[in-house]
Amino acid sequence: MRAAEFITEDQVGKVGHRRQQATVGLNKFRHPDRADRVYELNRVMMAVASTDGTFVPDIDQESWVGRHNVATPYTRQEQEMLEKAFAAVGTDFEDLNHGDYQSQEVKSTNKTSPIKGFKGYPR
Repeated sequence: MRAAEFITEDQVGKVGHRRQQATVGLNKFRHPDRADRVYELNRVMMAVASTDGTFVPDIDQESWVGRHNVATPYTRQEQEMLEKAFAAVGTDFEDLNHGDYQSQEVKSTNKTSPIKGFKGYPR
């Protein structure tokens, strides 16, 4: 059996008349430099949620992570393991926390529970 007999994505398809007729709105889009489609869809839908259709929302074109992957080691040993793995694969990386593994709550975090603790049923 030839691959062309079961692979149907060997050419760009077209929307058929029945599909077009049954669709209310249909917009096909892609980033000009053919970047990550899932990320682009996420950013477009976030922009959609930020507007009512009467103005262009003011959002960042890319988040702080952007199209990068993120690895979050908890210890120095895990960081060293990651660095060796990056070297083995030939991946560029940037340590954004500069070796700081002491996570802390921000000062604005409310640390007091509004719920009274359960002391058991009365006897």
